[in-house]
Amino acid sequence: MALAKPEPSGLLPQRTEPLRGALATTACMETLQVGYLHAVAAAAGCSLSQPFPDNGIDWHVSHGAPGHAVDDEVTIKVQLKCTYQIPPRPPRPPRPPGPTFAFTLDNAHLVKLARTPVSVHKILVVMIVPRSRDDWLRAGHDRLDLRHCCYWTNLAGHPVTGRRRTTVRVPTSRIFDERALCGIMARVGAGGRP
Repeated sequence: MALAKPEPSGLLPQRTEPLRGALATTACMETLQVGYLHAVAAAAGCSLSQPFPDNGIDWHVSHGAPGHAVDDEVTIKVQLKCTYQIPPRPPRPPRPPGPTFAFTLDNAHLVKLARTPVSVHKILVVMIVPRSRDDWLRAGHDRLDLRHCCYWTNLAGHPVTGRRRTTVRVPTSRIFDERALCGIMARVGAGGRP
C-alpha cells in the first residue's frame, strides 16, 4: 500500500488575486463607506447609531462637548452614498463657486435631505471609490490607506428639478474627515447649520 506524498509546503498555490467573496460590488461599496464613516467618527470623538428602520437616513452621529451652546451633546443625520463613476479629484469647473462634482439622487431622498427647517440637521456624504476592488485598500506596517475620498454637503432647501431624479453639486473642498466632522458639530452645537 502506497502512501500519498504530502504537498511540498502544505500551502495552497499562490494566487495573483485574492479569492474574494461573492457579494455584489454595490454591497461591498456600502460596507466600505460605513468603515470610512466609523473611522472618521472615531477620530472626531463621536458616537454612531443606526436607526432601525432607517427611513431614508443611514446614521445618526452624536458629539458631546462642554462648549456646545444648545445642549451638551448634538446630533446630525448622515445619508451615505458611494460611486465609482466619478474620477477622484474631480476637475475644477470653468466658473465659480469652485470645484464640484455632479451626483444624482432619487427625488424622495432629496426631499428628505432638503427639508427645512429641521430640529436635527442632515448631511449627504458621497464616497468616490476606484472601479476595481483591488484598488480600494493598501495596508502597510504604519497605515491602512483607503481610497479614494468622501465629500459632504448640506442640501437643506435644495429644489427638486427632475421628474424622478435630481442632480446636485457636491463641493470637492468639503472633504469628510475628522476635522470637517468636528467643525460641523461645533457649528451645530452653536445653534447653526452644518
